[in-house]
Amino acid sequence: MAGETLFFKGTKSRVIFLAFCLVGTCLLAEAEVHNLTWEVSYQYKSLDCYKKLAIAINGETPGPTINATEGDTIIVNVKNNLLMENLAIHWHGIRQFGTPWSDGTDGVSQCGTMPGDTFVYQFVVDKAGTYMYHSHYGMQRESGLYGLIEVSVPSGTKEPFTYDGEHGVVLSDWYHSSSYEQATGLTSIPYVWIGEPQSLLINGRGKYDCANLSASVCNAANPECAPSSFTVVPGETYRFRIASLTSLSALSFQIEGHNMTVVEADGNYVEPFATENLYIYAGETYSVLVTANQSSSRNYWITTNVVSRNASTPIGQAILNYNPNQNLIPPNTTPPPGPLWNDVDARKNQSLAIEARQGYIQIPPHPDKVIVLLNTQNKVDGYTKWAINNVSHTLPETPYLIALEKNWLDVFDQTPAPESYDYENYDIYSVQNNSNATTSSSIYRLEFNSTVDVILQNANTMTANNSETHPWHLHGHDFWVLGFGDGKYDMKNNDANYKFKNPIMKNTVPLHPYGWTALRFQANNPGIWLFHCHIEAHFLLGMLVLFESGSSMVSVPPQVNMGCGKTKSLMQP
Repeated sequence: MAGETLFFKGTKSRVIFLAFCLVGTCLLAEAEVHNLTWEVSYQYKSLDCYKKLAIAINGETPGPTINATEGDTIIVNVKNNLLMENLAIHWHGIRQFGTPWSDGTDGVSQCGTMPGDTFVYQFVVDKAGTYMYHSHYGMQRESGLYGLIEVSVPSGTKEPFTYDGEHGVVLSDWYHSSSYEQATGLTSIPYVWIGEPQSLLINGRGKYDCANLSASVCNAANPECAPSSFTVVPGETYRFRIASLTSLSALSFQIEGHNMTVVEADGNYVEPFATENLYIYAGETYSVLVTANQSSSRNYWITTNVVSRNASTPIGQAILNYNPNQNLIPPNTTPPPGPLWNDVDARKNQSLAIEARQGYIQIPPHPDKVIVLLNTQNKVDGYTKWAINNVSHTLPETPYLIALEKNWLDVFDQTPAPESYDYENYDIYSVQNNSNATTSSSIYRLEFNSTVDVILQNANTMTANNSETHPWHLHGHDFWVLGFGDGKYDMKNNDANYKFKNPIMKNTVPLHPYGWTALRFQANNPGIWLFHCHIEAHFLLGMLVLFESGSSMVSVPPQVNMGCGKTKSLMQP
C-alpha cells in the first residue's frame, strides 16, 4: 500500500514518508515534494500553423513535463480558468494507491472542477517509468490538455540499461474543429463521425498545408509550428520517452536511418528488442534507446504516421539534430513514409514480441473470476453508441467513489454488469442487428485482492467488413497481458495459449481488429476504477466499464470533490 505523507512544507521540500508496506514491513525513505500551481485556460495556438483555440497549462500546449523520482509526492494545484466548462485531470499510469480521490476522473472520483475553482491533486509516484497526464472531462484531451510525467529511479539505484541523455516525446493528433462541434455530431441524429485529424503533432508541432488560406488563419512561416528538434551528440545513446496522447489515431514512430531498442512499456521494463518502427496506441508509453551512430554531416527525420485507419492525415515530422552548435538544418532527404496503414500482421507481431524483463513480478497462476467484454457498435433509440456486451455505459451525475463511500445506492444502476455475451451464437464478422443495446451506469464488483481475467473480444462495427482497433486503459492498476488471438475467443481452449513466462505488465493494451486480447490483474487497490477505450469519441459514446473492489476501505472524500449531483447536499455553506 502506498504510504502517506507525514510532513511537507513549501514549494519544494524534503520529507520522510512511508514509501511502501510490503509483507508487513514498512520502509522509511527520503523523498521530495513537488508543489506545482497550474492555471488552465483556452488560448489561441498555431500548433500546425492553423490558428485555433487550444487548452493550455500556464500558457503551454502540451503542458509542462513533470519530472520526479520514484517515491516523490506530487501536489498539483489546478485552477480552472476555462470560463465555461468544468475540468478534471487524470494522472495516467499513476496507480493512486491510497489516493483514489486524486485519480482525476469526472463522474468517478470527483466532480469536475468548476470555472474559477481550484482542485488540489496529491499523490505519490510509486514506480519509476514514463507516464502521462491528460484531461478526463468530456473530449477536452483533443484540445491539447496533456503532458508527460517522467519518473526516475532513486539515487543509488541502477536501471537495467544505460544512456547518456534523454528526450521526452509527446505524440498527438490535431483537429481544427472544436470538441464541442465533434461531440454534437457524435450525439445527434443523424450521426456525424469526427473524421480523420488534420495533422499529427510531435511535441505540439506539426505542419498543415496553408495553401489558399489567409495568413491570419494559417501561416506556414509561424515559428510556433516549426518542427520540433531533438539534439544528439555523435556516438552517444539517448533514451526517448514516448507517449501517445492521440484522441483517435494509432501511430507508427520511426527515426530515419536509426534503429530503436525498446526497453520500457507503460512504466515496466521489457526484454530489449530492436525495431525500425514502433507501433504505439493512444494511452501507451514506451522508452526506446537510440544511438547517434550515423553520419554527423547532416540531420535526420523523425516521423509518425497513422496506422489501422485509412487516413489522409499527412505524416508528422520532427528533426534529429546532429549539429548542436549550428543553426537547425532540415534534412535534405524525403521523410520516411512509414509502414502501410493496413499491415495488421506487423502490428500484431509487435504485440506478441514484447516480454517482461526476466525476474519481474510473478503472475498469479489462476483467476478467481473471468469477465468477457464484447466490443460492439450499437444503436440506442436511433443514436449510435459503442457498447460492451450490448450495454452502453453512462456515468452518473454523482461520482461513484463518493456514492460508494456514502452508501448512496440510488445514484447508479445496481443491476450487475453482464460478465459475458452469447459467444456461441454471435458472429463477430457480420453486421449485427445491434439496435438492441441499452444504457446503464452499472459496475463490476470484485472481491478485494482477487485475481481477475478480462477477455476483450472485438467484432464488426455497424459498417460491413470493418472492425476497429481499440486501445484499452485500466486506471489504478497494471495488468499482465496474457495473449492476443485472431477471431473469436474459444472459452474452452484459448487459455491454453496464454503466455505465462514473462508476460508484459502494462496499463494500456490494443485490441486488434476481429481479434481478442486477454489480460489478468489483481484487484488490490481500494476504490472504483475505470477500464475504457482510450479513443475519445468511443469513450464519449459508452465504451467503458468500472471495477469496484475494497471501496469500503477508502477514506472520507475531500470537500473539494463536491459540487455535483447528490454531493451538493454535503457542501459547506
